[in-house]
Amino acid sequence: MTTPTPTTGDSRSGLRRVGLYATLVALALIFLVPLVWMVITSLKTYSAAQQIPPSWLPDPLAGYGYEQILNNSANPVLRWFLNSMVAATLHALLVLVTASMAAYALARLKFRGRGVSFALIVGTLFIPPTSLIIPNFLIVDQLNWIDTLAVVVVPGAASAFGVFFLRQFFLSLPNELEEAATLDGANQWQIFVKVVLPLSRPALATLAVLSFLTNWNDFLWPIFVLFSPEKLTLPPGLGLLQGSYVTDYPVIMAGAVLASLPVLILFVLAQRHIIQGVSRSGLKG
Repeated sequence: MTTPTPTTGDSRSGLRRVGLYATLVALALIFLVPLVWMVITSLKTYSAAQQIPPSWLPDPLAGYGYEQILNNSANPVLRWFLNSMVAATLHALLVLVTASMAAYALARLKFRGRGVSFALIVGTLFIPPTSLIIPNFLIVDQLNWIDTLAVVVVPGAASAFGVFFLRQFFLSLPNELEEAATLDGANQWQIFVKVVLPLSRPALATLAVLSFLTNWNDFLWPIFVLFSPEKLTLPPGLGLLQGSYVTDYPVIMAGAVLASLPVLILFVLAQRHIIQGVSRSGLKG
């Protein structure tokens, strides 16, 4: 009995698979190596972090960087961390509220100017965010929001991307579900809250994560509107850890680890919803 020999097509398929895995491993290393180096450096002493050539293993293992950021009253990193958590969470919730209602109206309700309104909303995505800093500053100054938490929560809560993203998802939902709810006596608001939103959890989770990350990583806007050290959020606050003449790498990397933890945890918890939301919203590559 003879064994079948692999065909040319099978060989090419195997080579493609090996090439794909090799590419994925290379991309994973590109993303993981900086994170690993950040954690390792945060566990070094000041002198060990200055060593040339650098060592991959912290010898000796030290918590010097974490002690500095946790016990430094001049730079309250934990307060900055709490400010960022509150601001990013509230901002994400506001984006979900405003974007979901606007997206539902543009996807399901029929009214004059719906297409034009959607085009104008999408058109704002092409406006450079930096060009809006001065107008936004003047507005929040009139509202007396300067140096308050509201100034980093409310501006940007009307997300054009969020409206576009959720509208695409709402359009993928079958109309029959809403028609059945209408026959059961549900009004438009009840259909939106009890039918559409529960079916849109993947898209809502995806938008919540993206909005949280946008606010969490925002550096430029808080610099313009937050002045008190205890009111700062984490990105501009960590910039104060950089000295004028020396760079304390363990302290900076410890702050970076602290800033990365919520992002990594959030992504791990919401990964399944993110994949479902992107794939069903027509934004996959």
